[in-house]
Amino acid sequence: MGIEEKAPSGFMLTSVEKIVGLARKSSVWPVTMGLACCAIEMMATGTPRFDISRFGMEVFRASPRHADLMIVSGRLSHKMAPIIRNVYDSMPEPKWVISMGVCASSGGMFNNYAIVQGCDHVVPVDIYLPGCPPRPEMLLNAILELHEQIKNEPLGVNRVEAARAAEAAALRATPMHLMNGELA
Repeated sequence: MGIEEKAPSGFMLTSVEKIVGLARKSSVWPVTMGLACCAIEMMATGTPRFDISRFGMEVFRASPRHADLMIVSGRLSHKMAPIIRNVYDSMPEPKWVISMGVCASSGGMFNNYAIVQGCDHVVPVDIYLPGCPPRPEMLLNAILELHEQIKNEPLGVNRVEAARAAEAAALRATPMHLMNGELA
């Protein structure tokens, strides 16, 4: 006879990780980080038509100390890269990043010296959102995918090790402009 049969009806069986994951996914607060035209679509996500508040994200925070999600929307210039990294480092742990739009994800059509060829060279990215610019519905879908990742993340030392390994791998990646292939 298993524990399910011995427990009284209405008794909930789960782990602390699952409860914490559910609480974390329901209280993600984004930081304002609009860099170009994708930022307009990001702002539209907060309007009543798309209603991001149903996911507990109704207010974009102006301070990185009060946020745990950075949505990098638009092209990232080399001049802006240290500021993005500073904002990311100022956010409390745990923190997540969505790269919104083709420019933020891979430099887009701007294959030149002024634009970083993917914000993953500056901050570790959890979700890549394609499009030029991506629609608010696509951002909502990316947020739902991120919620699933957050809900299933491990806690404690396991999460810290996984985050450090992912960040180190992202920052070691070869920049797009140094790769040989279609761009050569």
